[in-house]
Amino acid sequence: MNAERAMEIFQSKDTIPVHLDSGESVWIEKVDKENGVATVQIGQNPVNTQTVAVERLQEAH
Repeated sequence: MNAERAMEIFQSKDTIPVHLDSGESVWIEKVDKENGVATVQIGQNPVNTQTVAVERLQEAH
């Protein structure tokens, strides 16, 4: 995924499923388009957050 799409998903009113390249479900909490990274919550645990390259994010189909 690119930073622009990550931002669209982050700002969407709809819930759009997103996974890391490892297969884990994530919730996008913040997107830094300039640096190409996103802060994501992994799974259902709100304290389990990571900053990852947006290229690692995949839209679930």
